[in-house]
Amino acid sequence: PEPEPEPEPEPEPEPEPEPEPECDNGKYAKAIHLSLLFYEAQRSGKLPANQRVKWRKDSALDDEIPGGYYDAGDYVKFGFPMAATITMAGWGGVDYKKGFVKACEWENYKSMIKWATDYFIAAHTGPNEFVGQIGKGDIDHAYWGRPEDMRMHRPVYRITAQRPGSDLAAETAAALAAASLIFKKDNPSYAAKCLKHAKELYNFADKYRGVYSNSIPDAAIYYKSWSGYNDELAWGAVWLYRATQNKMYLNKAEQLSNSLGSPEELSWDNKGSGVQVLLAAITGKQVYKNRANQFCTRVLTQKPKTQDGLVFIQQWGSLRHASNVAFACLFAHDKGILANDVSAQAKRQIDYILGDNSKRFSFLIGYGNKYPLKPHHGSSSCPLKGTCDWNTYNSQAPNPQILKGALVGGPKSADDNSYVDSRQDYVTNEVTTDYNAGFQSAAAFLVATQ
Repeated sequence: PEPEPEPEPEPEPEPEPEPEPECDNGKYAKAIHLSLLFYEAQRSGKLPANQRVKWRKDSALDDEIPGGYYDAGDYVKFGFPMAATITMAGWGGVDYKKGFVKACEWENYKSMIKWATDYFIAAHTGPNEFVGQIGKGDIDHAYWGRPEDMRMHRPVYRITAQRPGSDLAAETAAALAAASLIFKKDNPSYAAKCLKHAKELYNFADKYRGVYSNSIPDAAIYYKSWSGYNDELAWGAVWLYRATQNKMYLNKAEQLSNSLGSPEELSWDNKGSGVQVLLAAITGKQVYKNRANQFCTRVLTQKPKTQDGLVFIQQWGSLRHASNVAFACLFAHDKGILANDVSAQAKRQIDYILGDNSKRFSFLIGYGNKYPLKPHHGSSSCPLKGTCDWNTYNSQAPNPQILKGALVGGPKSADDNSYVDSRQDYVTNEVTTDYNAGFQSAAAFLVATQ
């Protein structure tokens, strides 16, 4: 009889597919999730199908350049703080992508960046021309209501070779250079587009020198460039060096770095300390390490503090100031460039914001059980339907829409009790896109490194 056929060897078992990583849902990951929702609430223009903040609809479709972000509780599109927001938020994604990935927020984060960079690219209407503002402050601020219902005139302000704005153009170049690093792997053609515009805008900034708020006087009322443009020329050069590895940009940044003084803040206006921290990380040179160490030590250990440990830098957006410094100094500590370890003081700022304070009050809307109910913010103060006007503004009722993820201004002095949850108090309780940027980057750092 025929011999029994050898049994077929059992096929090797298919390796089990790697389980999808569980999303980190710790406190800092939740903060990232919420913060990204706030940016969706600030979107201007035609909203995408996957918009998650449903009480917002299309608005300002007739703007000369649609899209971008509304600045704050109002509806002006101020280009300078919008660009600074994207560079600060972009820094977090460039260096701590892992934080966004672990929180399962990388796709939402990229959308947050791209909503602004698409607008910047469209606003770059010629090699030496850039739309720096849409909407006029006083006209806009005379209106309280929904952006969807706005019918006021929204003038357009631009910088040109004749009316230059080196700070605005170089900051936008920095934002686009950071974006090119963020999109390099997932969307290389878009990354290349960002980089092309970044280089052109930087050339414009460098070649035609001038302070943008002199060329756009309306911006000077709200976002005057107090520190001048050397800090942005240096900052833009550092980011372009990171994106291109072209030594020309590094040399430029190093030359300019000696003229930036010793600022005690890192803000939409002044990037000098950010320049020193990044140059220290890039070059390893002691001169920059010393400057970075001096900045972090001075601000985090020698500035006044509230009873619960918030570093008080200035009354406008005190929490934003503390968060920006916290992020830059956590980065500096992580890169080994600080002689003094101030990482505990830096992290303390973020924990304070998230309710680690004696009132157990979170300054990030929607986080925890107690948070601001009446932010100074037009669209979220309006009911879904019906009238919304100055009577709404003056009402003592909580905002009907919860503006999830918005970071409010915070205490207006080095006293925890100087914070007021009132729609009428735009020092303590306004929200702006730039308030969230460094905070969100710090949260990404804390998720990535835990």
